[in-house]
Amino acid sequence: MSAAADTIASNGGEQLYDVGRGIELCCETFGDRSDPPLVLVMGLGMQMVHWPLGLIARLVERGLFVVRFDNRDRGRSTHVAAPPPTRTRLVTRRFGPEQYTLEDMALDTAGLLDALELDSVHLAGVSMGGMIAQTLAASRPRRVRSLVSIMSTTGSRRAGQPKPHVYPLLLRPAPRERDAFVEHQLRVLSAIGAPGDVLDTPEGRAFVAGTHDRDPNVSGTGRQLAAILASGDRTAALRGITAPTLVIHGEADPLITPSGGRATARAIPGARLMLVPGMGHGLPERLWPQLVDAVAEHVADAERRRAAAVAGA
Repeated sequence: MSAAADTIASNGGEQLYDVGRGIELCCETFGDRSDPPLVLVMGLGMQMVHWPLGLIARLVERGLFVVRFDNRDRGRSTHVAAPPPTRTRLVTRRFGPEQYTLEDMALDTAGLLDALELDSVHLAGVSMGGMIAQTLAASRPRRVRSLVSIMSTTGSRRAGQPKPHVYPLLLRPAPRERDAFVEHQLRVLSAIGAPGDVLDTPEGRAFVAGTHDRDPNVSGTGRQLAAILASGDRTAALRGITAPTLVIHGEADPLITPSGGRATARAIPGARLMLVPGMGHGLPERLWPQLVDAVAEHVADAERRRAAAVAGA
């Protein structure tokens, strides 16, 4: 990797786009727009900056036009004007009419594609982002050239459930105060990452503190979690996905255990499952070469299939 690639700059910085229904999404793009577009969808409570620039640089070097964005209720995208769900509502999965779903978040993503004038794209999502990407691929197949579902699941209560020690962390709201937020996030990230992934460093603390500065409003995470729960078991819908699909899952993932990845691969016709030894629920730098190779090769194969289909039409 070149030094320039390690300090990759976005094309014009962060921009807000109206995606309809009163929602604006904050987005950045990287690379040459003439290259195949790869849209990265982030997970629960995370911001687009959790897609590491070093990882994005490697994807751009592989000839991809990369898009990352903040989902609704996080980062600099629209925060919904509704109270976060109570613990009782989360446990019973009974929500009011104001609660949005993964389908609404998939519509946000489709609206962003419209705003960016991208007719169809390759989608890669992690965790909740994988669920959003799956939902868009199932409901709007024309918009999705290929799908990469990373450390995600189907919504079935029989697959991908967290290990017992993770549950208390999921139900504990993040503090609003900056220093307490940093401590909380480091505890969560350490608990869901693989053993040996060092997070509590000066650089790690500075990054987490920067995410708080970028968006100190943590109430949206509860609404995002409720969107997952309100969407229920999506296995039947996933059987309708036609996009070439790669499912990547860490063998050491304690948040969405590997059965979630296996269930996803079983549900999507023709999906290929890639289990990664030593990978938890995160994107540590030590795994970037392996992950970038897998994603870039999957996209290239889908592009070849697409070109062949056009030529044969």
